[in-house]
Amino acid sequence: MKRSRPEAMLFDLDGTLFETETISVPAYHATFDHLRREGTYTGETPPVERFLGGLGLLLEQIWARVLPDAGTDVIRRADELMLHYQMEALRRGDGRLYPGVKETLQTLHAQGIRLFVASNGLELYVKEVVRSAGIGHLFEGLYSAGEFQTRSKTDLVKLLLERHGVRSAWMVGDRSSDVEAGHGNGLPVVGCKYAQFGKPGELDKADMIITAFPQLLDLIDSGE
Repeated sequence: MKRSRPEAMLFDLDGTLFETETISVPAYHATFDHLRREGTYTGETPPVERFLGGLGLLLEQIWARVLPDAGTDVIRRADELMLHYQMEALRRGDGRLYPGVKETLQTLHAQGIRLFVASNGLELYVKEVVRSAGIGHLFEGLYSAGEFQTRSKTDLVKLLLERHGVRSAWMVGDRSSDVEAGHGNGLPVVGCKYAQFGKPGELDKADMIITAFPQLLDLIDSGE
């Protein structure tokens, strides 16, 4: 796919901008402790790797991996508690961006590149991560599957592009869903290989690869 300097960049959140495990792993364990205390769930806590390995999917798909035999009531309650504990952590100031994210976004913004978030997460979570990290003013729009009820990231990106009249953009993310969303909308994809959540080969079809977020600036500078 032809790579030229984009008008905009669309970023996945978890595993791309935000080190989600810094809040999500404690929130995950707190969720299952809470479920057991109230009697909603009585089993052992499923391996947290199941949750982390599902990041990038829709929430219902993540819970299907974590609790494949659970009823809808258990999953609904787990969803509520997970968000509760994540939001608590964010409001305490826990969690962190990947190294160089804030500075790189500031540079891209100063260069006139329009910046957006496109995430399969919940609306409150996405907005609170961006707010608590102090980067909200850099983005023109925050798009989440939770807010817009899209069934795939491809649909979410399509909606974003249409609403903002974006003519050229790069999709930046760490999972195969980001590659599919980019290519499904005719966008070059930058694959981020520093989160370690994905499966081997998941980013093989990405057009560009970075192993640290600030390398985006090198790609921009070397673009046509």
